[in-house]
Amino acid sequence: MKPPSSMQTSEFDSSDEEPVEDEQTPIQISWLPLSRVNCSQFLGLCALPGCKFKDVRRNIQKDTEELKSYGIQDIFVFCTRGELSKYRVPNLLDLYHQYGIITHHHPIPDGGTPDITSCCEIMEELEICLKNNRKTLIQLFKSVLQ
Repeated sequence: MKPPSSMQTSEFDSSDEEPVEDEQTPIQISWLPLSRVNCSQFLGLCALPGCKFKDVRRNIQKDTEELKSYGIQDIFVFCTRGELSKYRVPNLLDLYHQYGIITHHHPIPDGGTPDITSCCEIMEELEICLKNNRKTLIQLFKSVLQ
């Protein structure tokens, strides 16, 4: 059976389709000064590197290389493994390890909140990074950035 002639391949839209070319713009990092909390450091905030979801098409390799070129030493990742798969970067944590970036993985489902124990753990790790003058980045969920 043939598909209706009115339906064309170009009309099909799915986040699973691979684009011909990934987004070429460098990953954007916002630097938050921590002087208000008596810290001379800055904390980086960015979207999920390599994310492929709906209209977003990032290149994981280029994004990770860009983060490394900024001198990022520690990254806090709050996505669950399921979300990393959903955004098509299931091996992101391994890639960070290959680039020598220390990953602090604290999975919190998108829209959820961590319990008090997890919050304290995250804050302690973050404090250690900043006290040791490590260039630190927090990755935000894609939905937070829209």
